[in-house]
Amino acid sequence: MGRTLVPLLCLLGAGSMMGLSTDFAKLAPGAGLPPFALLAWALAGATLVLTLIGAVRGRLPSLNVRTVEYFLVAGFVGLAAPYLIFFSAVPHVGASFVAVSLALSPLYTYAGTLLLGMERFDVWRALGVVLTLAGSLLLAVLKLSVPGAPTFWIVATLSAPVLLAAGNIYRTLRWPPGSGSDQLAPGMLGAAALVLLVVGALPGGFGAIPDLSLAVPTGDAAALLLIVAQAAAFAVVFLLYFVLQQRGGPVYLSLLGSVAAVVGSVIAIFLLGEAAPQGLVVGGVLIALGVGLVTRGGAKGSREE
Repeated sequence: MGRTLVPLLCLLGAGSMMGLSTDFAKLAPGAGLPPFALLAWALAGATLVLTLIGAVRGRLPSLNVRTVEYFLVAGFVGLAAPYLIFFSAVPHVGASFVAVSLALSPLYTYAGTLLLGMERFDVWRALGVVLTLAGSLLLAVLKLSVPGAPTFWIVATLSAPVLLAAGNIYRTLRWPPGSGSDQLAPGMLGAAALVLLVVGALPGGFGAIPDLSLAVPTGDAAALLLIVAQAAAFAVVFLLYFVLQQRGGPVYLSLLGSVAAVVGSVIAIFLLGEAAPQGLVVGGVLIALGVGLVTRGGAKGSREE
């Protein structure tokens, strides 16, 4: 029972916090907070929280060539890059559309594991891929058909889950021997935060571009509260993230995107008053059916502490 209950609880908890993150990104512009600043400072805050927890438990991450490589690649490919796209896209395409796009992660993850020989071909899972792709294409076509549609941000949003999937697969293949999930989480978040903070601090370069600014309106309590809330959400997500990866495997892990899609879109539509994307019901059902088929094998443990 515990072998299935623990991954399920981690999936629901982390997925819910991940979906909530897209809604925080929607609130950021109203508080005068650039998406880049929200992401960078929230990751830094989450790193601090998880590092303190690790220090108290005597479980700080070890630093060597293998783990540093792991933190940098996993932090950039599976976290900093896709989340920067998502956070930047929210003002252009809406939080609900960004949330739904997270559900594409299982499709891309399964396709990657299949190509790398980590999974065997399964007819039902292949059908799931087709249904998921059909649902996402329907949402994309309807979104692009709207006059003045932000084509770049629509394409970028639907492409970002590819990076999430690459991160899922990379972390499984390159998991440092002898490292526990609680040791890897702060290292990955710290590496992602470091990359973003360095980019944002470049004098006369990226830091001079408003969209990539680290500036925080300190006089606005709402902006500071958003950063704290987002940092807390990231801390929960990635504390559970590696436990889920360790016990469930990369494809089961990718279901986080599906849970996030439901939570993020429901909050955006019903609590933040955002208009639902055209075709959300039909596209969402197709994606849900597809994801269900892709992940019908359940959790497959990949690593042991």
